[in-house]
Amino acid sequence: MALDIGERRIGLALSETGILATPYSVLQRKSKQEDFAHLQRLVIELKIERLVVGLPYSLRNGEIGPQARRVMRYVKEMLKVITVPMEYFDESYSTVEAKDYLIATGQKKIPLDAAAAAIILQKYLDKQNKVGWMIN
Repeated sequence: MALDIGERRIGLALSETGILATPYSVLQRKSKQEDFAHLQRLVIELKIERLVVGLPYSLRNGEIGPQARRVMRYVKEMLKVITVPMEYFDESYSTVEAKDYLIATGQKKIPLDAAAAAIILQKYLDKQNKVGWMIN
């Protein structure tokens, strides 16, 4: 499961096969305690084996900035409750790519935050599976 953690919402995406990511839902953030309890229920119900958390590196220099540090603090607390393996993955441009995809495909029912989480997860899966494009 991938998490795109924002200040008000968390986009969620899943992959059943380890090959293709799909948007799942959006969690409206409340308190950390409620957020973590909700995420823990999903981890158990959906039998999640790994979390991939989008980390917003600075677009100027690729370093960890204030927003990335907020995400890391949030995740550090979350991992006290949710005990599956977790990895950070660069989320640069995921929201822009998700918005472009939703517009291009005319999909209005998929929440942007969930689509962004799916972009993050798909890039993660592609890297794990070493998928690339072959140009002749």
